[in-house]
Amino acid sequence: MSEKTKITSDMVKKLRDMSGAGVMSCKKALAETDGDFEKALRFLREKGLSLAAKKAGRDTREGLISSYIHFGSKIGVLIELNCETDFVAKTDEFKQLAKDISMHIAWNNPQFLSRDDVPGEIVEQEGNREKYFSQVCLLEQPFLKDNELSVNDYLSSAIARIGENIKIRRFVRYQLGEE
Repeated sequence: MSEKTKITSDMVKKLRDMSGAGVMSCKKALAETDGDFEKALRFLREKGLSLAAKKAGRDTREGLISSYIHFGSKIGVLIELNCETDFVAKTDEFKQLAKDISMHIAWNNPQFLSRDDVPGEIVEQEGNREKYFSQVCLLEQPFLKDNELSVNDYLSSAIARIGENIKIRRFVRYQLGEE
């Protein structure tokens, strides 16, 4: 950090409001990026991804099943979102995460959770095109509330904030009249 940029508590609060990260993480990110908020957000995203990778091997046997019915009652989503402890599953932040992802599913209509779930014959037919996977695979789609992030990036940032491994186990989307 250069001597010209002093990290203030207002700066930390602003970055915290923008990112949802902890106070010390925000302070460190601002210090590392000389007070540049855009760079600090990128720094926190990258750090969040590395924290998520460290937690990826942990068991996720708790969680919740959440539902979302879109305005007009013509589209509905059920999602099973898992975490490590029932304590986290009961938090408002975890419930909001499930709702946000459900809204995304209602809006973007993904066909598969990840590219590993795409049947081989479809992969052969479509080829290994990134654009195709970003359209049909939930984890690769640009997130509804922030197009700069994929759903997987959004999930990783939640893992970093909450401090537990979180996985989308499965989902189903219903649309009235669809077979």
